[in-house]
Amino acid sequence: MNITLLVRFVAVAEELHFPRAAKALNIPLASLYSSIAKLEEQVGTPLFVRDSAETRLTNAGTLFLATAKDEIAAAPAPAAKPVVPAGGKAKASKGKGRAPAVKGQPKPYKKRQGR
Repeated sequence: MNITLLVRFVAVAEELHFPRAAKALNIPLASLYSSIAKLEEQVGTPLFVRDSAETRLTNAGTLFLATAKDEIAAAPAPAAKPVVPAGGKAKASKGKGRAPAVKGQPKPYKKRQGR
């Protein structure tokens, strides 16, 4: 199972509220809904009962919560991202260009346009 899906499931199971869980995970709500739907498809049974008033775990969801927490705890720590030195790409020199235009002054080597 994908650890990301399990982490999202545990967040919703603890909050029992999809928007609060999405805010806590700092992800879009639609992404959270699709992740839970994908997980329910993999498990083969609904994990949540969604009513207009509340969200509850099903019996299968309650059993799966313990399994999900165990798998998250047993998962290896994510690999550290490589440190990228500060700064961007160096731009190639394009030779002598004209100086940047100053507001209110004509462009060099051009005649002023008459009115």
